[in-house]
Amino acid sequence: MATILLFAPLVGALLAGFGWRIIGEAAAQYLTTGLLFLSALLAWIIFLGLEPGTAHIPLMRWVESGTLSVDWGIRMDRLTAIMLIVVTTVSALVHLYSIGYMADDPEWKPGEVYKPRFFAYLSFFTFAMLMLVTSDNLLQLFFGWEGVGVASYLLIGFYYRKPSANAAAIKAFVVNRVGDFGFALGIFALYWLTDSIRLDDVFAAAPALAEGSLHFLWREWNAANLVGVLLFIGAMGKSAQFFLHTWLPDAMEGPTPVSALIHAATMVTAGVFLVVRMSPLYEYAPEAGAFIVAIGAITAFFAATVGLVQNDIKRVIAYSTCSQLGYMFTAAGVGVYSAAMFHLLTHAFFKALLFLCAGAVIHAMHHEQDMRKYGGLRHKIPHTFWMMVIGTLAITGVGIPGTNIGFAGFLSKDAIIESTWGAQTPVGTFAFWLLVIAAAFTSFYSWRLIFMTFFGEPRDPEKYAHAHEAPLVMRIPLYALAVGAVLSGMIWYGSFFGDHGKVLSFFGIPAHEEVMAAGEGGEAGAGEAAASESEGGHALAAGVAPEGAIFMAPGNHVLERAHEAPKWVKLSPFLAMLGGLFLAWLFYIRDTSLPRRLAETFRPLYLFLLNKWYFDEIYDALFVKNAFRLGRLFWKVGDEKIIDGTINGIAMGLVPRMTRFASRMQTGYIFTYAFAMVVGIVFLLTWMAISGGAE
Repeated sequence: MATILLFAPLVGALLAGFGWRIIGEAAAQYLTTGLLFLSALLAWIIFLGLEPGTAHIPLMRWVESGTLSVDWGIRMDRLTAIMLIVVTTVSALVHLYSIGYMADDPEWKPGEVYKPRFFAYLSFFTFAMLMLVTSDNLLQLFFGWEGVGVASYLLIGFYYRKPSANAAAIKAFVVNRVGDFGFALGIFALYWLTDSIRLDDVFAAAPALAEGSLHFLWREWNAANLVGVLLFIGAMGKSAQFFLHTWLPDAMEGPTPVSALIHAATMVTAGVFLVVRMSPLYEYAPEAGAFIVAIGAITAFFAATVGLVQNDIKRVIAYSTCSQLGYMFTAAGVGVYSAAMFHLLTHAFFKALLFLCAGAVIHAMHHEQDMRKYGGLRHKIPHTFWMMVIGTLAITGVGIPGTNIGFAGFLSKDAIIESTWGAQTPVGTFAFWLLVIAAAFTSFYSWRLIFMTFFGEPRDPEKYAHAHEAPLVMRIPLYALAVGAVLSGMIWYGSFFGDHGKVLSFFGIPAHEEVMAAGEGGEAGAGEAAASESEGGHALAAGVAPEGAIFMAPGNHVLERAHEAPKWVKLSPFLAMLGGLFLAWLFYIRDTSLPRRLAETFRPLYLFLLNKWYFDEIYDALFVKNAFRLGRLFWKVGDEKIIDGTINGIAMGLVPRMTRFASRMQTGYIFTYAFAMVVGIVFLLTWMAISGGAE
């Protein structure tokens, strides 16, 4: 079953990409979509029927080189199962949605064939993502990691006639390579330290890594912390965290279904998955965890501030994605990995819903994306309006405080905020306040989008007059995702963020594990890491891989403390949401002149946010222009003057002169050759006499 689930998208991609001329354009779309729904069905069967623990399903031998032995296989546990339902469900619904969205794409000439290629790219991306989340070793994970990068490049630049789309695709590829370099260094370091890249071997070596050191650059580093930071740098690139975030908003140049699939629910969550998967390492790397918390919280705050003033409907949601990923990393950094996965799951539903609703709005408004040209659309596209309201209620966190009743984001976001308070560390407190402020900003820009798009008077009467509801094939995915946005939080709250025992049980982690002997003599390899029965922890002995999908060390009590948070902590995100909603209503319903007046009064701040903290300009000045200068130097000086100058100098000067000299020597007269022979004999006799060779 798992093998069919894994390879069905690849089969669809190959048949649609290379065999569409045989099966036809329509068949290519329906075939890829059908195979994705098959994968989604199998993923849900596995998720709902999965037994606790970890299963290893070998597929084939892959790499054998010295001590490096890597098999291609499937690691099946609760963490894998969660990612399988997220990836396949969203991908299947995006495939179905794309049948309607791409039906009459204005970017292509009439009669031009583009749909099979688009659906092949989507399916190839899904296959690469499935390879990533089912990997049992770091090489296979890196293969899937780079595969989704290639697919992302192809999909972002799908409108290859647009220079902006090509630039965005290149930008995404280059920025991700920066992060991937750190990821590769982390894998190399783990192999150097543990002589293996199998996940179980790495997990078993985690306590030893915490005690060891590694020389890197200018000093000695704690091995566990250094590896943790290097792996997280890879996650920063893929998940668009602060400093490596600039590619994500530009990736909106791709078709809207691409935004929903790659940049909302699947590829950008690969970094979160990586950190959670490596939880046995991060539990022994507290400095790396603190770094993750700081970057995640800053990202959540930064992206929320930029989202306040964006006017492109897709870019608003893109910055929202960047912000929500910061929430997930913050939870993983403080050690509540289940809360990070909880928000990843709920976010997949409501963010994909918001993106697809945005696509329906763009479709209705003849591909206009500027919200300043919308207005009053709730009368024209009521189905899309209510679906987008549901997505907004979910992302802003609407629910009943003090209960487990609310939209998906209400429960998962609050779980993260309470976890940062429960960390009870300086960086945890810093993250708590930034996340609360980001929650207020999230509410403001989300309701701002609703009010500017669906309320007020039409600001483009001509396009408004022709606006129409999306076809049923595009609305069905909205309805399905809306169910998840409403119910997923309430259904799985207890499993992801309930009492400690229930969370451990859901992720297949024994409540207590006896520390096993590290060697033959029965000595405890990491006795101090053993959890007492009263602590209810899960110990990791040296040389013994942890059971379960995630690992929480015996000293990790953040989850328990989060449940003990005072009422003001639990109420803070709800009150922040209400504040953002009220300000959005005041600015865009009550007095629509306020935004303009405020922007004029605080124009430097407004421009600072509108220009995304000037990161693009700074990177352009520091890296892009200098890279072009270096390229021109190699071109003009290195290539033209040195290489071409030398070669051309030889070719145009020395070689012709030698040729002319040699041609003069070839006269055709016998006496000339005889004279040359005499000169040669004289030269040889002279040389022998001088060197003593005649003795």
